[in-house]
Amino acid sequence: MIEYLLVFITLFILIQAYFAIADKYNIIDKPNHRSAHSQITLRGGGIIFPIAFIIFCIFNYKEAMEMYWSFGLGLLAICLVSFIDDVKTLSGKIRITVHFLSVAILLNFTGTFDAMPVWAWPIFFIMIIGTLNAYNFMDGINGITGAYTLITLLTLLFINRDIISFTEENFIMYAILASLVFLFYNFRKKAKCFAGDVGSMGIGFWLIALITLLIMKTQDYKYILLFSVYGMEVVLTIIERIMLRENIFEAHRRHLYQLLANEKKMSHLVISAIYALTQLVVNLFLIYSKLPIYAVILIIFVPLGSIYLFLKLSLKKKVQSSVIK
Repeated sequence: MIEYLLVFITLFILIQAYFAIADKYNIIDKPNHRSAHSQITLRGGGIIFPIAFIIFCIFNYKEAMEMYWSFGLGLLAICLVSFIDDVKTLSGKIRITVHFLSVAILLNFTGTFDAMPVWAWPIFFIMIIGTLNAYNFMDGINGITGAYTLITLLTLLFINRDIISFTEENFIMYAILASLVFLFYNFRKKAKCFAGDVGSMGIGFWLIALITLLIMKTQDYKYILLFSVYGMEVVLTIIERIMLRENIFEAHRRHLYQLLANEKKMSHLVISAIYALTQLVVNLFLIYSKLPIYAVILIIFVPLGSIYLFLKLSLKKKVQSSVIK
């Protein structure tokens, strides 16, 4: 407990130091046509996540050197390229190359290469890179990344403690502490900082590693559904944009959370809380349900998808009627 308190205080001190650096070197997020915020805010607050891992290595040196060094290489590589991209836009080829190498390191760290046949490797690459980008796409309003991440991490901590041990507890706890510190500055009406790509990619990478470790340990793929709310939204939005013949790689404001914030003028914090709590309900059902995975998927996605589509259509009609007027 003393260790966690020391780490918590250290993270607060270090993020304050980063704020001073970001302010001095103008590392800021300026609102654009895709943004759901209207004021200039410090960018890159999510740097707290790779910092938390470095502190984890310091406090847990033996375990880090034996088990987590390869994960650290992948995490720091993807965070470094993402942070540079936050400050100065990088070539897409550089980003993709680093992402590919980081994912390869992650698959090696989790034992996926050894456990899966060669033909399945590309599937895991596509799924992980897709999930990383989904985490990045969904980081658009105050509190959403921090709150959603915290719920997922707490669920993983519960599973690790009470259901099946799949990793060192501190490997989850340090990510939780970083999430709490980040939320203190981001879960506000006027956020002190945004996660930036370094944050969404960094914590997304950490969460994917944890969930992959859990899947490899249990051989139960239902735990992919710990990303179900984000996953459903991103997939349905991509399908919608393809049907509208839009470039899916260009910035947009078609996500439901964007429509709720921009058109419905709903509080960012309320939206973020709804997303996090919805995932919590899914997680509880996932943990305690004894149904086969296909039944769990149907029970989760049919109502969630129906609610999503209903809200999307309602908001679109509102936008269209206001344009006509």
